[in-house]
Amino acid sequence: MNTRNSSALLAGILTLLSGCAVGPNYHPPQTAAPANWSEPLLGGTTNSNAQVVEWWKTFNDPELDSLIQRAVKANYDLRLALGRLHESRATRAGAVADFGPTIGTSVGYTRERLSKNNQQFSFPGQKLDYDNFDTHFDATWEIDIFGGKRRTLEADTANLAASREDLRDVLMTVLGDVARNYMEVRGNQQRLVIARNNIKAQTESIELTQARFKAGLTSELDVKQAQALLATTEATVPTFETAMKQAIHALGVLLGEEPGALVAELYRDEPIPTTPPTVPVGLPSELLRRRPDVRRAERQLAAATAGIGVQTAELFPKLSLGGTAGLQSLSASDWFTGGSKYWSAGPTVTWRILDFARIRAQIKIATAQQEQAVATYEKTVLTSFQDVENALVAYTNEQTRWKALNDSVVANRRALEISNELYTTGNGDFLNVLDSERSLFGAEDQLVDSQRLVSENLVTLYKALGGGWETFQLAKNETQKKAM
Repeated sequence: MNTRNSSALLAGILTLLSGCAVGPNYHPPQTAAPANWSEPLLGGTTNSNAQVVEWWKTFNDPELDSLIQRAVKANYDLRLALGRLHESRATRAGAVADFGPTIGTSVGYTRERLSKNNQQFSFPGQKLDYDNFDTHFDATWEIDIFGGKRRTLEADTANLAASREDLRDVLMTVLGDVARNYMEVRGNQQRLVIARNNIKAQTESIELTQARFKAGLTSELDVKQAQALLATTEATVPTFETAMKQAIHALGVLLGEEPGALVAELYRDEPIPTTPPTVPVGLPSELLRRRPDVRRAERQLAAATAGIGVQTAELFPKLSLGGTAGLQSLSASDWFTGGSKYWSAGPTVTWRILDFARIRAQIKIATAQQEQAVATYEKTVLTSFQDVENALVAYTNEQTRWKALNDSVVANRRALEISNELYTTGNGDFLNVLDSERSLFGAEDQLVDSQRLVSENLVTLYKALGGGWETFQLAKNETQKKAM
């Protein structure tokens, strides 16, 4: 067999072997989703296709829109997630480059002196000092016969996709946190409005009881009871102010600013954003395609599966082709002439044949990591369904609670009117007035807080549905970039 035929046969064998990749091939898990949500769709929720793109705009609040836009540009959690994405992209680029040869060059000069006493033969005028000029190129190329490098690239590609989903998941969380804290600000502002209105009304009650006490129409007990109720109501103001300011501080940090940066902007009383009349939530089967955490867990499972192949490839020999070519001379004057040329080339086979126990242990570790990734994925899927079911029941039941509280406020207002009329005409006891004022304040405060919870629960529902990451240029730019 001549040299040309031998080279062709070797090339054919290498091509055949390069099509193999040891380790398990990845197949996406087949996940069964419920046909419908177990919670009844009430309170405006429907099973039509979920409209979760720019969901915050359904609240029709320009201030909320502005806060979200600024948070996307400056939030530090997003910057961290973006940095992780850049890291994953660079790691994958390194895996791609690893398929090519490693080429290096070197240029050097050394001054050498030989030991006179180490020479077997010596003669008069023998030269012991030398100059050595050397320049050369080295090249090494490992042939990926058993697919270890391809499995590494497969794992890094999956990790890059997981980093993209992580960026989306962080973005979705940031959007939800901004909206939730904004609802907290407006909710506590309205609770302060209710408290101050009741303080004003209770102050007028004190004036009334004091006037009646001076006129001898009632006892001092009525005055003290009215003062006690007023003090109790006034005690709620610092609590509401604390909660409001803490939410403003949280918003400042979410926007990448100092905690007090938004105090002046948000301190003016504004109503709680109202929810839309209908909220399409879609079907459970749509959720798995939309939730970034589910998609991230699936890509992490793919990476873990490829990791088994990376370790399995270490059981097999590795073939590398290497060579060196350069110029070497004892004199700079003829360094770059033809007589200074030298080269070497040839294949190298390495095999960790005495290290199989350690390699098999690494394979077992990779297999265990893949098993953990399977469990993580399956748990993430179940958690995603749980999040939506919990959000649905919270959103619909809080609306029912709000309606009952609204009826309670109407009834308590009328009860206060009646008790005041009876008291001022001398036909009723002041205790009834106090009870009515106390009940009205409690009902009004709970009503406002319930309205806040309705809006916050809708934010939670949108987040559980996996919405909000699709529209911003930050996410678009990163997901559309092709890994190099």
